[in-house]
Amino acid sequence: MVQTSSLVFMAVDAVLGIAVPVFLSLYLVRRFHAKLSTILIGAGTFFLFALVLESLMHQWVLKGPHGAVIMDNTLLFALYGGLAAGIFEETGRFLSMKFLMKKEPSEPLPGIAYGVGHGGMEMLIIFGITMIGNLVFSAMINSGQTDVLFSKASGEAAGQLQAQLDQLQAMDAGTLLIGLWERFSALILQVGISLIVWVAVRKGGKCLWLFPAAIALHATVDTGAVLLQKSAGMVPLELIVTAEAIAVAAIGYMAVKKLKTA
Repeated sequence: MVQTSSLVFMAVDAVLGIAVPVFLSLYLVRRFHAKLSTILIGAGTFFLFALVLESLMHQWVLKGPHGAVIMDNTLLFALYGGLAAGIFEETGRFLSMKFLMKKEPSEPLPGIAYGVGHGGMEMLIIFGITMIGNLVFSAMINSGQTDVLFSKASGEAAGQLQAQLDQLQAMDAGTLLIGLWERFSALILQVGISLIVWVAVRKGGKCLWLFPAAIALHATVDTGAVLLQKSAGMVPLELIVTAEAIAVAAIGYMAVKKLKTA
């Protein structure tokens, strides 16, 4: 059985996972007159480069001849995952800003709007929609309907289904709250990195190094999170990630000052 408190916090997470990106987008559009198209460009870029292209590469690499070696070595797996996320997301961010946001003024707002779209789509899909799925699955567990699911699964699929079932039954309210905390940290990180890449695109020249720097920052945060996941504990890990996200946002804030210089 899935605990009632867990069901409540799953619902809270699902609502906030969808409501926060929508609210932030509307707030930027109405309060600061950001372009909705810029937010949608960020959302679409995350979907294409992270969920489609990066996922295709993972299928090719991790199911290839060296996949087992990578997955069996925590350091290699962390480095691979971090670099993949950094390269794909930042390349997508750079290309979208370079070619789809040409008419945007050279000021911080478009970078922030893009970041809310990019990070908001990540929060909505990976967190909000996932939590809705977890709620549905949990309701089936508590009502004794899992046999219906297992009757349609076999082999590897059945094993994955059982793993998901066990995970949901072991999940508690604290874990779900930490998951929400993680999503807010990730959103701050995405906005911060978006500002860094926005400056790289708009200033170019001596500021172009900010693009590879954004890849390195993204990869470092993701790699560190994987390496510390088991050893640091959930709360210390999230404190570290939050501190890193704030630091990246601060770097982004300092970088956008260059937009005001000739």
